[in-house]
Amino acid sequence: MKRPFRGLNAILYKEFIVVFRDPMTLFFMFFPPLLQMIAFGYALDNDVKHMAMVVLNEDRTAESRRMVERFVNTQTFRVVGEAGNLDELTAAIRKGKAYVGIQIPPDFTRDLRAGRPARVQVLIDGSNSTTALQALNSAVAVALTDSLRLLMAQSGRRELPIEVRPQVMFNPDMRSPNFFIPGVIGMVLQIATTFATAMAVVRERERGTLEQLLVSPLSKWGLLLGKLIPYLCLGMAMSGILFGIMHYWFAVPIAGSLTALGVGTLAYVFCLLSFGLLVSTRAANQMQALQMCMALILPSVFFSGFIFPRETMPLLFYGLGAVLPATYYIDMLRAVILRGAEWGDFAASLSVLTAMGAFLFLLCVGRFRRQLG
Repeated sequence: MKRPFRGLNAILYKEFIVVFRDPMTLFFMFFPPLLQMIAFGYALDNDVKHMAMVVLNEDRTAESRRMVERFVNTQTFRVVGEAGNLDELTAAIRKGKAYVGIQIPPDFTRDLRAGRPARVQVLIDGSNSTTALQALNSAVAVALTDSLRLLMAQSGRRELPIEVRPQVMFNPDMRSPNFFIPGVIGMVLQIATTFATAMAVVRERERGTLEQLLVSPLSKWGLLLGKLIPYLCLGMAMSGILFGIMHYWFAVPIAGSLTALGVGTLAYVFCLLSFGLLVSTRAANQMQALQMCMALILPSVFFSGFIFPRETMPLLFYGLGAVLPATYYIDMLRAVILRGAEWGDFAASLSVLTAMGAFLFLLCVGRFRRQLG
């Protein structure tokens, strides 16, 4: 009777020895992902603070200076200089010295005291839509708050006619790291694990040692699982380190179950390693393997919901995101880490990841069937 996992223990023993005797493999499995985690954790932040602002104050009164102070007190703006005229103001923005320019006309205080609309012009650099939107919202909020304060003082009212009491759930401080860093973990794991298995098999093919394995009394299941399991162990170890950095370095609280994180990560890493094995069955050399892996990694960055909401994407790219493992893993991570989701809440994502991993691994087995038959 033919054993389906014949030779698994032998190939496992060999692969663990090869991995731990290869310092370059361990280096690229751990050091670049940790560096990327820390770099992306700091770089990906939508909380725009202290944008450079140039002021053209033609009124020169206490009221106009208080208006500038209100802009600065939002912590969205910081004054980096004053302009003598409108041309200097626009030139500072055009040259990139400031993102925002505020012009207070000479009749600002007179109109304010007379009960007429006191106009303030805010010039915003729209070349960066993220900072422009933040500057626009902050500027409108300052004007609206001041206007309400003055209207209430004039009318003698103590309370607003309508009061909205918003309550932000799951991320009350609305910290960008809480949203982005779980996605960074998904991307970092994808880069490290996919390349690891793809390069491992291709490297053996280039050295001529793969042919020795193919003619040895190994089953296809034993060979592929023996190749995959050592990197699965390394991937899980690396994920534990990444979650530790997320929680202790970036202060991202984990609201849900650590067991759920572990099970989901295991399914995701197995799926990625199976994809790497599939790449290795097609690639003739390491350059081809690298290019094939990039075909998965780049779409995952843009279409998985890592940075941009999938709901805003055209139908074609929304559908493309639906076939990417990172889409389901990032969605599951955010559900568990931020919302404290229970097993039933992310069961669909976990099921899809498991099915993807099984399907990709069976494809690998099919690719090796003829060579090992």
